[in-house]
Amino acid sequence: MYKGFRIGVSVPAYNEENLILKTLQGIPSFVDKIYVVDDASTDRTSEKVKNYADSRVVLLKHSRNKGVGGAIVTAWKMGLNEVDILAVMAGDNQMDPGDLPSLLDPIVEGKVDFTKGNRFMKKYDLKMSAWRRFGTAVLTVLNKIATGYWNIGDPQNGYVAISSSALKKIDLDELYKGYAFENDLLLKAKIAGLRVVSVPVTIRYKIGEQSKIKYSKFIAKISWYMLRSFLWRIYVQHFRNLKTREYDIILKNKSIMIDQ
Repeated sequence: MYKGFRIGVSVPAYNEENLILKTLQGIPSFVDKIYVVDDASTDRTSEKVKNYADSRVVLLKHSRNKGVGGAIVTAWKMGLNEVDILAVMAGDNQMDPGDLPSLLDPIVEGKVDFTKGNRFMKKYDLKMSAWRRFGTAVLTVLNKIATGYWNIGDPQNGYVAISSSALKKIDLDELYKGYAFENDLLLKAKIAGLRVVSVPVTIRYKIGEQSKIKYSKFIAKISWYMLRSFLWRIYVQHFRNLKTREYDIILKNKSIMIDQ
């Protein structure tokens, strides 16, 4: 428990037999529940988790790969009514456990509903190529336009925390499970009226690690998704709500006429 709040950590894992134990060992003692989701791994990820002696750990397994978004949603559904705040720490040990309190504090203090890690707010050696930095900068601008969260940077970073009460305002089954999960979560959070803030975090990349993402294709896909998301958000926030208000006014006027 952290400052009176029950904390759950979702750990999406796909073929992480070499790093899953390091990830679990680093999770702070104040965390009440650890939801590890084996996303149809073909290695010994599940076996390693099963043999890890920690009563906080709950192992969930997918029979087919659903992507990191699908794994996170599975964990969130399990923890939604068991803890007060749900955080995400990937099974590759990249997310620094020392940053977790910084993600939790704004929620605990009632300032926001949702905190999102930002790798670029801390001064440290962020081992990232110039091309990848450029791609991240482009996606950040597009995300700000699409979601309306102008204060949020580094949208692709998955180190997040969100209150269970806020998460219940989002239809988890409707969240995009693939490459745009983080972006779609922010979009749905905006529609739900959630308060979100960026928090400085450190990411620990493995030595010599190369991103599996093909940024040219990834940026093209995300750009198209962002355009559709922007148009959908404008429709939902303005036009659909306007139609609803007009309908309510009509019903109200009819009610007045009947009463008279």
